[in-house]
Amino acid sequence: MTEATQRTSDNGVSIWLDDLSRSRIESGSLQDLIANKNVVGVTTNPSIFQKALSQVGPYDAQLKELGKVDVETAVRELTTTDVRNATDIFREIAEATDFVDGRVSIEVDPRLAHDTENTAKQAVELWEKVNRPNAMIKIPATLEGLPAITATLAKGISVNVTLIFSLERYEQVIDAYIEGIAQAAANGHDLKHIGSVASFFVSRVDTAVDKLLEANGSDEAKALEGKAAVANARLAYELFEKKFAEDPRWADLAAKGAKVQRPLWASTGTKNAAYSDCKYVDELVAKHIVNTMPEKTLNALADHGNGAPSIEGTYEESHAIINKLAELGINLKDVTDKLEADGVAAFIKSWDSVLSDVQSGIDRVNA
Repeated sequence: MTEATQRTSDNGVSIWLDDLSRSRIESGSLQDLIANKNVVGVTTNPSIFQKALSQVGPYDAQLKELGKVDVETAVRELTTTDVRNATDIFREIAEATDFVDGRVSIEVDPRLAHDTENTAKQAVELWEKVNRPNAMIKIPATLEGLPAITATLAKGISVNVTLIFSLERYEQVIDAYIEGIAQAAANGHDLKHIGSVASFFVSRVDTAVDKLLEANGSDEAKALEGKAAVANARLAYELFEKKFAEDPRWADLAAKGAKVQRPLWASTGTKNAAYSDCKYVDELVAKHIVNTMPEKTLNALADHGNGAPSIEGTYEESHAIINKLAELGINLKDVTDKLEADGVAAFIKSWDSVLSDVQSGIDRVNA
């Protein structure tokens, strides 16, 4: 293990890889990252699968086995096979951590982001298709996604809630989680192995806010560049601590074996070259955190990261930063609402590309 990744882990952060592909599994790359860089889980999304499934070659053998199936079926088979194989690689870690880590996520079709009923239906289908206890089903934190999150958890299915940008929505996500776990308990499910993370997106907030600060042009605005995303995430962690400490239902559920829904920092690759390439890892270290990283960020952390605790004692400063943004006329809610809409749209675009690429693969191997 590298010193920086080990220190990051020792200080409470579970390092997950934000990437998966057939070639990564078959080459031994994933096992190498587990052995040498403290990786204890994997997240996927439509953009990751678009990148993986656009490769000519790795999926041809399975496509030949599937024959001339419809493209939706083919995509489901290819992606769930990768996730199933990855969960098997992580099974030992899952068992060693009582299923806190060793998780592999797969996302519902992003075209269902505003369809509660069909999101909940597909979550069950994906869970049953992967058929591994250390899988997680990713559901976006749209308003329509919230009741689907509760309904999925109520069935004893582990959930990764994705595309969270605002504190307001994050609080709703925690409420949906606690309600789902309460329903799972009422339905007779063992709470010990139901896992959940709340994926709070980080770097995209800086990308959006920095543009507004640059447009403002004042010295005060310039001094705030690169500070909004970390402040927003740190206040999410403050909310996490507060909600699970104060919600009257939680103590009873925890006594029955329920685990807290950990905050997961997503979108942690640095977009601005002027900032540290470890910025969204090193500035967000605390207990009960997951940080899912693209490999480039993971390598940067391993090479020159810090990994020391960095959230405790920052809440007052973080509130001040958000208040200063408001004083400059930057409405963070408007920013995060747009980021959510853009995030859903980007995943739908990636999914359309997945369907196109896989259809080309089907046509090629059956020519």
